[in-house]
Amino acid sequence: MTSNTKGATPPDSGVPQVNRVTASDIRASLKAGFSDFLARPVMSGFFGLFYAVFGILLVWSLVWLGKIWMIIPAVVGFPLVAPFAAAGLYEISRRRQMGQDFGWSDILTVMANQRKREMGWMAFVTLFVFWVWMYQIRLWLAIILQDASFSDVDGFLHTVFFTPAGWTFLFVGTCAGAILSAALFTLTVVAMPMLLDWDTNFVTAMLTSIRVVTENPKTMLTWAAIISVTMLLSLIPAFLGLIFTLPILGHTTWHLYQRAVPPVDA
Repeated sequence: MTSNTKGATPPDSGVPQVNRVTASDIRASLKAGFSDFLARPVMSGFFGLFYAVFGILLVWSLVWLGKIWMIIPAVVGFPLVAPFAAAGLYEISRRRQMGQDFGWSDILTVMANQRKREMGWMAFVTLFVFWVWMYQIRLWLAIILQDASFSDVDGFLHTVFFTPAGWTFLFVGTCAGAILSAALFTLTVVAMPMLLDWDTNFVTAMLTSIRVVTENPKTMLTWAAIISVTMLLSLIPAFLGLIFTLPILGHTTWHLYQRAVPPVDA
């Protein structure tokens, strides 16, 4: 499939077409994404490193502020903002797919210019969902673990993982988090790369993303599961796994988007 032309406009109807995608498209996209990473490992790894360092600083800040209860929800919810963090990776894949030569300034300039387009609104949507995630965790803590004391990390972990109230909190929080994650995935899975690739608005991009998911539920559920498991496993070694997994997943998302949303002249 040929790449979308940069700055292309949607059809007159304003509704982009959506293709059927299968497991073979995921495999092909993963292969292409891994190829992009190997072609530009330092540049791709930079975005993964930046994301990992941000995660480390986030946890350190919560410990320093004494907000022990926020550490687990922050770490678990942290991957929710990954689609926005991967914007530079989408641009690397886009330029490689078009056979263009590029350097650091080209990628960073494109990312900086996104503030003048609709990407900022998508960032707001992403951060808003992350805020809702953190707020609902605080709500469940107050309702379920109201008498618990979290003076240190060990005390919090013991309460959450080794008490009946803690198990209830984990179950309810996991269910609520799954709903929020599914909603955000549905809204953004192709919306982010589409905003980088098309001259369109964030509402159209989100509606297109919703159509991609609803018309390919099994395939997109599989992709969501791959992202979730990979990202969570990457958090275990002090976020350092993200240096490699975030770039590969970001590049793969671009190629899967290209298969799901055909170019205007396709």
